Amino acid sequence: MAVPKRKTSKARRDKRRAHDALSAPATSTCPQCGAPKPPHRVCGSCGTYKGRTILEIADD
Repeated sequence: MAVPKRKTSKARRDKRRAHDALSAPATSTCPQCGAPKPPHRVCGSCGTYKGRTILEIADD
């Protein structure tokens, strides 16, 4: 069974984990209502995309 000859240093261990960080999802503002929404998606609060109404949102 293969066993490491030397202890892996903290620097070498952490270099390997450098790409594991999560990034926050991108958001843009809706030009119609100003609510935050993902880019290139229909707005969840007003239902518009590129100035056109795609979804009818019920007002409760």
